[in-house]
Amino acid sequence: MQDFGGRARFVSQNYGDSDLATRFGITHYPAIFVEDVLVATPRDFGFFGKGEKEGDGRYTPLKSAGSHERFRADLARMIDLILAGRKDLAQSAAAPPVAAALAALPDVPLTGLDGITRRRADLQGKVVLVEFWATWCPPCRSTLAWLAELKKRHGDRLEVLALAVDSEEAEVRKIAASVSPDLAWGMTTPEIGRGFGDVTSVPTLFLFGPDGRSAATFYGAPPTLHQDAEGRIDALLGPQGTAAGR
Repeated sequence: MQDFGGRARFVSQNYGDSDLATRFGITHYPAIFVEDVLVATPRDFGFFGKGEKEGDGRYTPLKSAGSHERFRADLARMIDLILAGRKDLAQSAAAPPVAAALAALPDVPLTGLDGITRRRADLQGKVVLVEFWATWCPPCRSTLAWLAELKKRHGDRLEVLALAVDSEEAEVRKIAASVSPDLAWGMTTPEIGRGFGDVTSVPTLFLFGPDGRSAATFYGAPPTLHQDAEGRIDALLGPQGTAAGR
């Protein structure tokens, strides 16, 4: 912003409280706007974690100097256009529309640290929770402990997959051992990240019904997370404690 001599300013908004994000259907972060022109979506920043490579998004691999420079140049160009009153040109170069929300459990192989590969067909008939987390994310720890309690409570009727992003496997194994052996622990791959719509924030929790259809998605760890998610899970399991539809 210093390059524009006070003619532009930076504003940060929580993704859950942003009218702009709501209007454009943004449910992940980061998303970048200049005025009301969408410059970059979470998809542009690609897969969040190990294995990211050029081509996974407009600004991947995200940690490279080249990606930073591409993003800086694109953002500066958009600001220049808006300041020059050429919003029409800025809109023509805006980020593409956000993809539709995930409709069903992606049919990508989910191989756990236990060596077991779980596919959509293997999980049919179960309520499935897929948690994306990271070893460096403090809110993720309490979420994982809560998920372990849910798994203990519901047993085989509920499958919980805890997939780590941007983390070292040795540290993931250490945390897995300290939390619970009952969760299906694994490492997120670029294929898994793209299958779930480009995972760019943690914790992110996907809930699927016994028919494989998406039931809910929870971003972050808001105070109502446990209550909201457990209500959805109970509804899916049914009044008798068995998965609805079985």
